[in-house]
Amino acid sequence: MNKPKSETLVIVGMSGGVDSSVSAALLKEEGYNVVGLFMKNWEEFDEHGVCQSSKEYADVVKVCEKLDIPYYSVDFIKEYKEQVFSHFVEEYKMGFTPNPDILCNREIKFKVFFEKAMELGADFLATGHYCQSLMVDGQQRLVKGADPLKDQSYFLYTIKKEILEKVLFPIGHIPKTEVRRIAAKYDLATKEKKDSTGICFIGERNFKNFLSNYVTFEDGNFETLDGTIVGRHTGATYYTLGQRKGLGLGGQGEPWFVVGKDMKRNVVIVERGDHHPHMYADTLTATDLSFVGGAWDRPLPFKCTAKVRYRQKDQACTVTKIEGDKIYVEFDEAQRAITPRQSVVFYDGDVCLGGAMIEASGPSYYEMKRPLASLEVTSTSDH
Repeated sequence: MNKPKSETLVIVGMSGGVDSSVSAALLKEEGYNVVGLFMKNWEEFDEHGVCQSSKEYADVVKVCEKLDIPYYSVDFIKEYKEQVFSHFVEEYKMGFTPNPDILCNREIKFKVFFEKAMELGADFLATGHYCQSLMVDGQQRLVKGADPLKDQSYFLYTIKKEILEKVLFPIGHIPKTEVRRIAAKYDLATKEKKDSTGICFIGERNFKNFLSNYVTFEDGNFETLDGTIVGRHTGATYYTLGQRKGLGLGGQGEPWFVVGKDMKRNVVIVERGDHHPHMYADTLTATDLSFVGGAWDRPLPFKCTAKVRYRQKDQACTVTKIEGDKIYVEFDEAQRAITPRQSVVFYDGDVCLGGAMIEASGPSYYEMKRPLASLEVTSTSDH
């Protein structure tokens, strides 16, 4: 684009957090014509009668007025409930552990929100994600954020090249500590605001209580692989593969971990020890392929790295074949707790190639009757 920056309209997705606030500040400093746009996706009042989205918008207003840029709000509550939250609930009902952030990026932030920004005449949409959009070998590529502790490319693997070409990530090349410093420099209202956690756009809350408003749970048994009952749970859906905390199982010996679930019988399968071989496998299949370039453009078999969960270190693997909408992957080392309905995301160095939804792993080392001594721990649980 040959427009001067002063005539280039950049709409910044403002969340009320420090990352999007600093993104707007940096773009304004560079001379772009910047507009802040707040997206309202969830409306619920807490026990004090306070709506969280209203609090976030109030911070957006403070930041935009400090930066002297226009600001607006758009309502995507209906779209979020229909395209993200309803899917999230249905997945939990079936016993899976979904990742709503990935779906939210695909269906909301880089679809309806992106379309709204373009409709308003934007040349670019900017967000506060920790990742980068760079030209690599003559093509626009999604690249990891410079801060390895904050890189969010895992959540953005569904973004397509034609959209990526119109998206800016102003803080993707700097560490979080620098973002905080810039926020302090501009004396932004969000400069000391904690990073948001919890469910995308719904925020931090007692997850079990929140989910019980939408999903009915029944008590059931904790069982070992040989069928021994070792305790009772409050609903199999609450538990995920590799989980240790919150099981309520004691006794002498190593801690208990979830190694599987039998939803038909409402049974959570547990075993002692983080190294139990039933939790490890070195192959997986995945579906719902999504590649940044639109299609897989590498010869097979192809060696690359992959993550099966956010913040996992890159794991060496080989994409062995792709058949229709299914991809087959072999890891160099056994992976812990490969979880159906979570995403596997592929990288070539720092370039995010794309990803897919995990369908199944295995067979596990337990099923292959390999000795435990042959295993090497490659990651730790997120729970």
